[in-house]
Amino acid sequence: MKIVFMGSSEFSKIVLENLFNSENEIVCVVTNTDKSSGRGNKIQFSPVKEFALKNNIKILQYDSVSREGYEDIKSLNPDVLITASFGHYLKENILNLARYGVLNVHPSLLPKYRGSSPVVWAIIKGEKVTGVTIMKTIKALDAGNILMQQSLDIIPDETAGELTLRLAELGGELLLKTLENIQKGLVKELIQDEAQSSYFPKLTKEMGKINFCDTAENIQNLCNGLNPWPLCYVENKQTGEILKVYKSKPFTENVSDTNNFEIGQVVIANAKKGLIVKCKDGLIILDIIQSAGGKVMSSKNYLNGKKIDCGTQF
Repeated sequence: MKIVFMGSSEFSKIVLENLFNSENEIVCVVTNTDKSSGRGNKIQFSPVKEFALKNNIKILQYDSVSREGYEDIKSLNPDVLITASFGHYLKENILNLARYGVLNVHPSLLPKYRGSSPVVWAIIKGEKVTGVTIMKTIKALDAGNILMQQSLDIIPDETAGELTLRLAELGGELLLKTLENIQKGLVKELIQDEAQSSYFPKLTKEMGKINFCDTAENIQNLCNGLNPWPLCYVENKQTGEILKVYKSKPFTENVSDTNNFEIGQVVIANAKKGLIVKCKDGLIILDIIQSAGGKVMSSKNYLNGKKIDCGTQF
């Protein structure tokens, strides 16, 4: 098939790589416009653009593909358009441009977890299983007919970043099967059950502030879900210092006199045990942390050179 691929993220790039290594023809990629970031405002290409440059694939970039890209894409005469973590709203002119329309690689078992951050929310909500859906894109958000779907077990204590990479590989493989079945006329479209649909909000940095009035398991899920972005954090109420928290987990060792501490207070802080805080249903260790301007490290290593008093309120 002649394919126009639309995407920008690392997830998108992995799906694109699977397509590139198949017998399909990628006539171009459409990706977000270049952004400047970091010191010196250096221009940063999306992972999809970097892959396309290395492999001599035609690149188109728009702020709005529906408003700006119709004629360019139409001139390529694609059989199908593929989106994966693209983030652009597609109007009917793009949806109806190709013979087989627009297919989307979505990292959840639709109709659950529609929206922009399904991997993150699946982990935050403590799901044990997720998956990938290949769907027909329509104007309504993630509501098109399902073409193929495959589940994937979430590994205990897995982060959103780790799970996203595994889902991208699965998505790339499932997409190739879908395209093959489309060509053979074997695909049966399944209408989504709206009664089972779920949506969750976009991520914000404020979501990362740990509330120790929650359970240790829920805090662990939040840290895993918001890793690598926007990350969880705590604030030392005595010093105002912010610590980013990459990983946390329930602390199950017996500790005496925990009744003397309030929720959110540091119960243990040393290089042998790490940084342990009281939460709703017991204790939680802030396992992998980072201070402002510091390196990512275990709280045990952090407490080798830094002191946090027991009773410190987060």
